[in-house]
Amino acid sequence: MRMPTERGGERIPADLPSYPSIVHALADTARRVPGRLAYACEGQSLTYAELARAVGGLADRLATLGARASRVALMMTTSPEMAVASLGAMAAGAQVAPLNPSYTEREMTPLLADTEPAAIVCLPEFEAKAWLQAAKLPGCKVEVIEPRGATIGKWARDAGMTLPRTLPAPEDRSCIFFTGGTTGVPKGAEHNHAGLIAYCRQLTAIWPMTFDAERFLMVAPMFHVFGHHFSTLWPVYLGASIALVPRYKPEVVLAELAHHKVTVFPGGPSAIYIGLLARLEIDATDFSALRVCISGGAPCPGAMLEAWEKKTGAPILEGLGMSEGAPVTCSPANGPRKLLSVGIVPPETDIQVVDLETGTKKMPAGERGEIRVRGPQFTLGYRNRPEETANAIRDGWLYTGDVGYFDDDGYLFVVDRKKEIILVGGYNVYPREVDEVLHSHPAVQEAAAVGAPDEFRGEVVKAFVALKPGAALSGEQLIAFCAERLAPYKVPVAVTFLEALPKTGPAKIDKLALKGLRR
Repeated sequence: MRMPTERGGERIPADLPSYPSIVHALADTARRVPGRLAYACEGQSLTYAELARAVGGLADRLATLGARASRVALMMTTSPEMAVASLGAMAAGAQVAPLNPSYTEREMTPLLADTEPAAIVCLPEFEAKAWLQAAKLPGCKVEVIEPRGATIGKWARDAGMTLPRTLPAPEDRSCIFFTGGTTGVPKGAEHNHAGLIAYCRQLTAIWPMTFDAERFLMVAPMFHVFGHHFSTLWPVYLGASIALVPRYKPEVVLAELAHHKVTVFPGGPSAIYIGLLARLEIDATDFSALRVCISGGAPCPGAMLEAWEKKTGAPILEGLGMSEGAPVTCSPANGPRKLLSVGIVPPETDIQVVDLETGTKKMPAGERGEIRVRGPQFTLGYRNRPEETANAIRDGWLYTGDVGYFDDDGYLFVVDRKKEIILVGGYNVYPREVDEVLHSHPAVQEAAAVGAPDEFRGEVVKAFVALKPGAALSGEQLIAFCAERLAPYKVPVAVTFLEALPKTGPAKIDKLALKGLRR
């Protein structure tokens, strides 16, 4: 039996910058190339000098609100304002918690109760929602950032505005990203600044880039860990220009790829690329500058990977990451790439595939098991969740809940999930949360949500329901009920009614049997 390589073989080049925090990287980039375009979005633009001043302005404002060394929640969509808000909170010494602004009050309340923010930063369209939540949080303030430069433009144009003199230390907490908990309530994976810089250096080692020359285009939402890191961390570290597309419209994305002469496109899950390939405009799009595309969040079909590279001339490099940390693995930019593999082990990282029963026995190449990881880029633990932290991080290893295997060449393949997570267009949906909403309907006796295959989004949510005796309820009515209580991507697309749901021996609902019922 051949045991796979478990340690990243690539080394981080000695000349790659290492900063105490991403705010230090911003300061260095603004000093090095002050006039270089940082962000462009729907006619709005910021140079790196302007970005640093705007970040300094918001940091000063947050300090006056009492947010220094505390936490700041964000209710914002993809925009230059959100980049300023995230970097500004970190520059103020706060820990930033990006939240999906489309969450309902029911979904948002426990996240903010867990975060206990000193301030909520939001765009005007979310101000009412922010004040509603702030009223439940002792001492929490709301800071509204006007769009299209109305707020940050004042700071950006102020030549006297600077970043704070005292910037975060590597060990200081930097951000919180929420992921699912065993109780159905999301838990916040906490990170420090050293981990964010490790992420930037690891990616640059395995995907070499030219500093102060790359041009990114970001369409993934910036409140998601993928969108946040590829729009606010790595490009700033590299001194790259970032074009933002706030709402995914395939024809707009194609036009922006050509207009900005984009070199790096972190498109996200396969659904993004499938949508672009379906547009007739793709044949007339100039991809001559495009070198690398990046995918994560959901597996890419082999045929799609081949079709994209044939159309554009640029490969899609798949990687594996999670709210608890990234990168886990990456397909190499230089060297062999394998279809359906998420790549090789990055520098400074250890990965093992271990048996599903004990989680301690290493599996040989070709044999499946749970993927466990360790490295400087991974979470410190879950905020206010000592038991869940102890369950996920054991003997220094983070247990991912993903099932996979190494091949003989050290390439990792992910084949299943030990957890019941449903991946809808790259977003994690935790069935327990959907189950609780379904059960809260007065006509429902028992219910369960499972993932069903979908060509465009990878998976969608499907519900199986047994009604109480004498109750009447249609699938459309139940879906509408869920839509009032869940973010759109969590809402079931279909409901199947059964007399009773199948059970396992201990009388638990048998979700594997339900998945076999999908038609």
